[in-house]
Amino acid sequence: MSRREMNLMGSGLIRVVGTVVLAALVLSGCSGAPQIAPADQPLTKQTMMLLGKKGMSAEAPIFVRIFKEESELEVWKQRSDGRFYHFKTYPICNWSGDLGPKLRQGDKQAPEGFYRVSSRQLNPNSSFHVSFNLGYPNAYDQSLGRTGNFLMVHGKCKSAGCYAMTDALIEEIYGLARDALKAGQTSFEVHAFPFRMTDENMKRYSKSKWIGFWRTLKRGYDDFEANRVPPPIEVCERRYIVNVATMDGSKTQADAACPAFYQPKLEPFVPHLNEQKLAAERIEVPGPRMRTAQSIHAPEGQEWAPPAVAYADSNTGGSAFTRMFGLGATTSSNAQTGFGFR
Repeated sequence: MSRREMNLMGSGLIRVVGTVVLAALVLSGCSGAPQIAPADQPLTKQTMMLLGKKGMSAEAPIFVRIFKEESELEVWKQRSDGRFYHFKTYPICNWSGDLGPKLRQGDKQAPEGFYRVSSRQLNPNSSFHVSFNLGYPNAYDQSLGRTGNFLMVHGKCKSAGCYAMTDALIEEIYGLARDALKAGQTSFEVHAFPFRMTDENMKRYSKSKWIGFWRTLKRGYDDFEANRVPPPIEVCERRYIVNVATMDGSKTQADAACPAFYQPKLEPFVPHLNEQKLAAERIEVPGPRMRTAQSIHAPEGQEWAPPAVAYADSNTGGSAFTRMFGLGATTSSNAQTGFGFR
């Protein structure tokens, strides 16, 4: 073979190898541009435009509600008036278990209750695309001996006790939470309900063993519906107490006696002006819902309830607090402390 033929063959081999390497780089996504991890994906232009249209910002605080039966997750955003307005309703692709709270590790039950999520509960490296931990078991769950861990809202549409979204939807929800927390919201609340807590639904499930627990959740649901601000939640004597604060600003203990409380006053939300009507407009995102009505059950049986607690009004010694929270308790003799218990 002549030198010229060898040179031509060599240059041909170089071209072939170069073409193969270039194709491999393209196929692997290594085209020179840095790859952005799912957790770091910026909110899309369409999402930012919708936020602006609704008078919201990506940095504003968020609030999340989950409804099992409807397989829906709502994101609400705070506007300049301090109230929260509906941003989007996302379909929950999958969740496991039945209606009712999670009780123990391995029961594959998705939690119900009032939870808080801080930045340390975000998981950018989740094996389920991205996720955030609900914080189960919270103080209330722990006071009742409930067990379990790593209860998430995540992607991949697979659930063993979690709320699973599609990857695209959890990426947007994660981004909204990430940006709000980065901007200074210390944590955001997630209220997980068995269903929309309407009077009709409560009547429909009145024979469930969990109806007593659900009445407590309904107080949180009703309070937000009326005021459009997530109500303060305290836990004491192994129960949730909704829309109260301690008289001295102290922290409550989940399994200890409740301290003196007062009920914060807030003017009910009254929608007005065209811009607020626009902000309240409900946008429902299309997507799969794997759970069907036939696969959802509400266990019936003897009604579950935490231990009875008695409350007394500090001024009258009567049952104003009892009537307020519908606990059916009797007056305590310890009225001078604000509210008595036993």
